[in-house]
Amino acid sequence: MTAAIYKVLLLLCSIQCVTQSVLRYRSFHNKDVFREIKDHRNIAADLIKLSVDGAAKNQSYNRLAEFVDKFGFRIAGSKNLENSIDYVIQKLKEDGLENVHGETVMVPHWVRGYESAKMIEPRIHHLSMLGLGGSIGTPPEGITAEALVVGSFDELKKRSSEAKGKIIVFNEDWAGSYGKTVAYRSGAVPASKVGGVASLIRSITPFSINSPHTGSQHYKANVKKIPTACITIEDAEMMARMAARGDKIVIHLKMDAKTHPDVKSRNVVAEIKGRTNPEEVVVVSGHIDSWDVGQGAMDDGCGAFISWQALSLVHQLGLRPKRTLRAIFWTAEEEGLIGAHKYFNDHKGDMSNFDLVMESDTGTFSPSGLGFSGNKAATDIVRAAVDLLDPIGATNFSTQADVSDVVYWQDASVPTGSLLVDTSKYFYFHHSNGDTMTVQNSHDMDVASAIFAVVAYVVADLEDMLPRKPTNNTDIRLFD
Repeated sequence: MTAAIYKVLLLLCSIQCVTQSVLRYRSFHNKDVFREIKDHRNIAADLIKLSVDGAAKNQSYNRLAEFVDKFGFRIAGSKNLENSIDYVIQKLKEDGLENVHGETVMVPHWVRGYESAKMIEPRIHHLSMLGLGGSIGTPPEGITAEALVVGSFDELKKRSSEAKGKIIVFNEDWAGSYGKTVAYRSGAVPASKVGGVASLIRSITPFSINSPHTGSQHYKANVKKIPTACITIEDAEMMARMAARGDKIVIHLKMDAKTHPDVKSRNVVAEIKGRTNPEEVVVVSGHIDSWDVGQGAMDDGCGAFISWQALSLVHQLGLRPKRTLRAIFWTAEEEGLIGAHKYFNDHKGDMSNFDLVMESDTGTFSPSGLGFSGNKAATDIVRAAVDLLDPIGATNFSTQADVSDVVYWQDASVPTGSLLVDTSKYFYFHHSNGDTMTVQNSHDMDVASAIFAVVAYVVADLEDMLPRKPTNNTDIRLFD
């Protein structure tokens, strides 16, 4: 499907949603929806107590720990990911949730294989490294070449005459945020354009204990592909100091990385069917896949499992809201939101029935409330629902949801939400071997589960769906 046709279809879907939303918006002005929300205070308190202090205390943490200890990392295309999906489907059924199933998605199958990087001049030093997702491999004998160390894309352009036949080492600074720095992960493209034979990227992180951080990178069709990997902050800075002193740096790089044909995976779906309007849904979600390092506990096992727990809490209390609550475990997020994109395309004809779509994909560190994207009327309503979280001090509210997998809904004007958390340490562990169960906190997961459960249940149980209006942005954005 061409981008132009896709935009037209998306706009038509938005118009359909807005037409129905006009009536809903009017109905909100004919009743005291805020009184309706306040009437849910006791139910909200029961959900919170069950999660934080009751029988479900530590439940989401223990479920996640068993899961990641059993399966470890779960990269798209791997048999391990599919085994973990089988396991989750069985556990969701055992938990009493409804309509538990997988929905097929074709996903990339990239295999890292053996890899190593060694500095052989001016001294022997083994570089800690991780190939970047989708990278090609080196020749079987590897690549031995002099390094050109640069601090930015601009410096590479200025020194392009020095680049031919060299391994380009990017020692870029952390620019204060992931979004501002992550462009360097695709440094293989500018490196290749100036004749580089490989690229090594300083890991996209503000902090390192000699820890490389992998992630997805993208080649361009008209640019020769070269092997590319990430190295640690420590090694990138060391080589920058050496180069500044005039030392000649020679590196031997060997990567057996290969991309195989796409294979089948699945998005996982579980529900609590609505009692009066089951065709209308409120979604909570996270992605089940991870990179092939660590355990994928923080990115994003915790987001998927608090979404499960949100429904589990509602089920354990015997509650059933007016609308359907749906938990989705996305597949192949790390390779470019592939599972979410497939699901959106498969279900966009029913977009007018998606009331609120939420996700968690920035960890569960000190959860404090909700981020929300929607029009003014919807914002006021969801803010009032978040106020019910006062017993656990989780009433912080942002008028912008931080989304990745649910960006397609956001761009189509469906109200979206995200867990508000402290992200100050998230990128310490992101896409690294440090992403293990050790970084998770059971109380934080209990609070996060309560936030999702309360907001999802209350919105799903209101008399009317949230109002919405079209936006000017129908471009689909990708996040790695």
